[in-house]
Amino acid sequence: CLLLLLRKYFETINQFYQQQIPTWSRQIEFTLAGIGCAVGLGNVWRFPYLCYRSGGGAFLVPYLLMLVVLGVPLLYMELTVGQYTRRGPVHALASVCPLLKGVGIASVAISFIMCTYYNIVITWALYYLFSSFQAPLPWQNCNNTWNTANCTNYATNSSFSSTASQEFFKYKMLKQTSGVEEAGALQWELFLILILGWILIYLCIFKGVKSTGKVVYFTALFPYVILIALLVNNVQLPGALDGIKFFIVPKWDKLLEVEVWVNAAAQIFNSIGIGFGSLLAMSSYNSFKNNVLKDTLSISIINSLTSILSGFVIFSAFGYMSYLQGIPVDSLAVDGPGLVFVVYPQAFAMMPVAQLWAVMFFFMLLCLGLDSEFAMVEVMVTSLMDEFYHPLMKVFQRKELFVLAVCGVAFLLGIPCVMQVGIFVFQLMDHYTAIVSIMFLAFFEVLAICWGVKRLSSNLKEMTGRGANIFFKLCWLIVAPVLLIFSIIQFKPARYGDYVFPPWAQGVGWVIALASIVWIPLGAIHTLWVLPGSLMQVIYIENSCVN
Repeated sequence: CLLLLLRKYFETINQFYQQQIPTWSRQIEFTLAGIGCAVGLGNVWRFPYLCYRSGGGAFLVPYLLMLVVLGVPLLYMELTVGQYTRRGPVHALASVCPLLKGVGIASVAISFIMCTYYNIVITWALYYLFSSFQAPLPWQNCNNTWNTANCTNYATNSSFSSTASQEFFKYKMLKQTSGVEEAGALQWELFLILILGWILIYLCIFKGVKSTGKVVYFTALFPYVILIALLVNNVQLPGALDGIKFFIVPKWDKLLEVEVWVNAAAQIFNSIGIGFGSLLAMSSYNSFKNNVLKDTLSISIINSLTSILSGFVIFSAFGYMSYLQGIPVDSLAVDGPGLVFVVYPQAFAMMPVAQLWAVMFFFMLLCLGLDSEFAMVEVMVTSLMDEFYHPLMKVFQRKELFVLAVCGVAFLLGIPCVMQVGIFVFQLMDHYTAIVSIMFLAFFEVLAICWGVKRLSSNLKEMTGRGANIFFKLCWLIVAPVLLIFSIIQFKPARYGDYVFPPWAQGVGWVIALASIVWIPLGAIHTLWVLPGSLMQVIYIENSCVN
């Protein structure tokens, strides 16, 4: 009886709170913000790279299957929780499952860690954008002071040569060291551009959901204009059809490889942004009666269609490059960040009006990066405002000053990434945050929310008039946990190209991962400490509350 009275009390408080917080001016603003959050740089370089490495079209089969059984159900789960609780990830997860309330804190920690280094990609995009106004393009030939004797104007399959675009990325912009053992000096050009990047982020979010809702009209839609324009141009180039055939014609023997299926699940998971808390925080500004399923399908389907569109763009460019170089498509050298900052610039250098295409493309990357970045910063801001609103307002007086302080701290933590060792720091942080930490977090998030699947379904029915069907319940209870456990088992140490990080660096990576994961057991210990009774009694209370 006491539990029922407490639940009724908190539901009354929750309904009152729902009337006090701001909402999106129009529902289309949340949909566009969600699309902008989900659609990012991963759609442009990670999806084509994984597809290339997995044998072309064969990757599309597990990718689309994972979209149905993993992407859509988990996004539906997150948006439902955010919209019903009207809180950020910390309070939302604490209200759903107090024993695993640390999951919410962990999602905020992951988003903050990611935003400290993710803005480096925006910095690189701005650097290339400014460089694209030069004629000829600085990566168009080898007649530059930073080029080596092994530089070639066109790529070959020789391991002893490097292209002009590769050397521009490595020796001009990054001036990278040979490994993480050597820190090198601060890159002042990148340092100043990093400041500019954080200024842009601040201007996008300092007014909260109202300013964000206006920005997404442009940042979420403009990349599609550029991708379509690039596709129209690329398909007219000689050899483009060979690249497209490689993209859509599968190598069926690749489906027998476990890694292909794991990569497809990871791409769906990381691309949509499940577990980072960004979409959950944004959905907390929805109206209570909003159709969650409609937003779920819009965001997840458009995200995947964007990846496929990017695939056609990049593989048509691959076909053109293979035609010029006289080598097969599968012999082109592609890898991670190099796909964006090496292969694309090299392709633009071969096209008519190269400066125009380069400017449009890197401006598109800027828009994609801004969408994802200010979503991650918004998670931190929303969560801290939920928890410490009055103390924070006493110190900062205005929310705008608090947002400025968050951006300032994240900027300072990102400075190592603009040193000569920056590319290795970036890769180490990305591997242990966006892959290792997020997989652990996602598993416990599914466990926390889907422990009370009956309550989740009833909350959904309260908002929309219709509960979850059997398909979503099966995915929440069985499919998603199994896939996440399988992904965790497939862990591999961090590496950058052929460079393998030394053991001490891997240890630092695990420290970075634990900076977010550790909040999950700490939250559970705190709950067990403050609640009376034995462990089994606490678990019984938890089960009674969620069901």
